[in-house]
Amino acid sequence: HQTVQLVPEIILVPGGEIVKNDINYFDRILEAVNTCKIDRHSYIAAIGGGSVLDLVGYAAAVSHRGIRHIRIPTTVLSQNDSGIGVKNGINYFGKKNFLGTFAPPVAVFNDQEYLKTLNERHWRSGISEAVKVALIKDPEFFCWIENNAAALAERDIDTMNYLIKRCAELHMQHIAGKDPFESGSSRPLDFGHWSAHKLEQLSNFEILHGEAVAMGIALDTVYSNLTGYLSDSERQRILDLLIKLGFELSHPFMQISADNSAILTGLEEFREHLGGELTVMLLGAIGRGLEVHQIDNEMLIKASEYLKGFHPESSKA
Repeated sequence: HQTVQLVPEIILVPGGEIVKNDINYFDRILEAVNTCKIDRHSYIAAIGGGSVLDLVGYAAAVSHRGIRHIRIPTTVLSQNDSGIGVKNGINYFGKKNFLGTFAPPVAVFNDQEYLKTLNERHWRSGISEAVKVALIKDPEFFCWIENNAAALAERDIDTMNYLIKRCAELHMQHIAGKDPFESGSSRPLDFGHWSAHKLEQLSNFEILHGEAVAMGIALDTVYSNLTGYLSDSERQRILDLLIKLGFELSHPFMQISADNSAILTGLEEFREHLGGELTVMLLGAIGRGLEVHQIDNEMLIKASEYLKGFHPESSKA
């Protein structure tokens, strides 16, 4: 490709949340932009998972007030969710995405060959975001995931390709809607995320984002049921699906026993991140999200206790 002049060295950075926690990686990219004289007519391409894309997207957005950015996501999670979004960022003050921008990439390239390199945890992790978006936007897609859970768990590539495409479509439809840059307090695509973000931090990011989201979905699903918004049968279907896909539903850091339980600080941090009033997405039914502005801690304690003793329907006599 004679029309493109590549810089002499490609920057290699670690994958995972460490790359967003250490400001030195951000500085390295800025140094390369300066040294290689990358300007606003240039491109910065990132090849990696969601954390790497977040970091590089942020560096590209703030260098020269915006250098064109190309994303090449390599994980299920980044191909079906974060790779096609408009958000970039790094962690700061011990808080997830405290620094960041809204800046869409100029192009995103998904390649299924990258998915074949993933271990079991990273393959499974990204599926939780598809479950999430199906639960709040598309009941037919949720049924499809139910019917194809075994194939997804067995790493069937064609099945995963469809899941990634449909999940990405649903995220893009939302981003192209009324509030792509989250100027309000509503953030429906973050169903299950208020506790997930805190859980990642509490575990020192040993729990993957998708694994934390699955536990957050489970907690908010049970809470939706206990408060009367969601039926018992739908609650059971959701939890059974998460189990069938191979997710854990709870973790010691997720357990809530009192108002000062560590995970509950995630609620205030979630509100603070958006500004304005607390807005949490719950479920009115499979495929229909329901926003609330208050959370009952006593009900959350009951939801947490329920998940500790949960048994899938298939295991009951």
